[in-house]
Amino acid sequence: MNFTKKLIAVLALVPGLVFAAEGGFPLDRAPERSDMASLQNGAKLFVNHCLNCHSASAMRYNRLRDLDLSDDQIRNNLLFSADKVGEMMTTAMRPADAKAWFGAVPPDLSVIARAKASPAGSGADYLYTYLRTFYKDDARPTGWNNMVVPNVAMPHAMWQLQGIRTPKMEEAPDPHEAGKTVHRFVGWNQAAPGTMTATEFDTATADLVAYLSWMAEPAQGTRKKLGVIVLIFLSIFAFLAWRLNESYWKDVK
Repeated sequence: MNFTKKLIAVLALVPGLVFAAEGGFPLDRAPERSDMASLQNGAKLFVNHCLNCHSASAMRYNRLRDLDLSDDQIRNNLLFSADKVGEMMTTAMRPADAKAWFGAVPPDLSVIARAKASPAGSGADYLYTYLRTFYKDDARPTGWNNMVVPNVAMPHAMWQLQGIRTPKMEEAPDPHEAGKTVHRFVGWNQAAPGTMTATEFDTATADLVAYLSWMAEPAQGTRKKLGVIVLIFLSIFAFLAWRLNESYWKDVK
């Protein structure tokens, strides 16, 4: 049994954790961050830390107007990879260069929050856990590894904010084989501080994930409001139909 399988076997015994998939690292629940300030901060983090390598080719910059941002605010603060606010969110990195540098072309992030949803948890849960579990690993080409995606090709794009961490492990009895032990993940060692505290980084990551979830379906707020209106209308219509039926049949013996 290799190190990863040993780690997973013990983590499976920890209560209250949601697993990304069978044999996957446990997911943390992503905080609900749907206010405009959080989404605007998430958009800023996305443009500054994600859009350098990843595209969001299904999203136009001017759709950020839905986040109460003016064209001037978008142009002056968020428009780095295009000339006009009506253009798509694309990256200047050529796929051939990305393949050479990382071994794979970074995926488009337009609908990543929906694509990563599974019965084990929402796409937001996956992204929130993934972005917070990078650690220093000098054996990897980029110098970084990840608990959710072992041997990930992506470097830690926000390491300056979070700092440098390494996983803290301990020996524990193997729950499946008597007499054997496994390595159990028990926390993190902070090798070097970042520009944010742990709480601040978790909040910033939650904002970024909230933006990615919004970007996957910008009209979701309108959809939910329309859903409530439709349900209210149907309830009123059902009540009127019931009263009309009562009135129609009241004299029928």
